Amino acid sequence: MSTRIDMIGVFTKDLSKMVTFYRDVLGFAIDWDGNGPYAEFKNDGVRFSMYERSQLPGLLGQTPSFPDGLNGTFELAIDFPASADVDREFARITAAGARIVYPPRDEPWGMHSSMIMDPDGNLIELGSWNKGA
Repeated sequence: MSTRIDMIGVFTKDLSKMVTFYRDVLGFAIDWDGNGPYAEFKNDGVRFSMYERSQLPGLLGQTPSFPDGLNGTFELAIDFPASADVDREFARITAAGARIVYPPRDEPWGMHSSMIMDPDGNLIELGSWNKGA
């Protein structure tokens, strides 16, 4: 049996603000009524969800800590078919309010990459390996 990732969950301080950003700015589909501490986006493959940080002590039985500001503990990566798609989406997403970490650039490992932050300071890479559509 091989190990398989079923879900990526992001623990957020403001679920409503994060759902709005991921839905309206990044374009993730979701059927969330605005209630409850949990929201799951529609995503092919690995499930993608968010959960309110304020609920974690009750769930875990202890109080976790979280980074403040730019969160360098992980990244979410969005892959686009071509470099031009990265450039276009970076411009659109940052015009819609995403905070810039670095603009699109060609990396030494062959990827065209840029980085933004979500409202909680989590890193999101917008990149392409230029594999086409």
